[in-house]
Amino acid sequence: MKRFVEDENRSQSTLFPERLDDYVDEDNLVRVVDVFVDELNLGGLGFTRVDPRATGRPSYHPSVLLKLYIYVP
Repeated sequence: MKRFVEDENRSQSTLFPERLDDYVDEDNLVRVVDVFVDELNLGGLGFTRVDPRATGRPSYHPSVLLKLYIYVP
């Protein structure tokens, strides 16, 4: 069992014919932020909660929160 809240697979089809990725243009800044943060070594940068605790409710992965922090003005 993983200790983070799992995100949805963005390439998976749903009830609607479009996927979430279909709503975002190929040259949108959010794609750059997504790739950039995924390439970072968050543990090496001092993010202490990269390794989740075994107790309590699962939290969101720090990379997801960092992506929001960078992208949302």
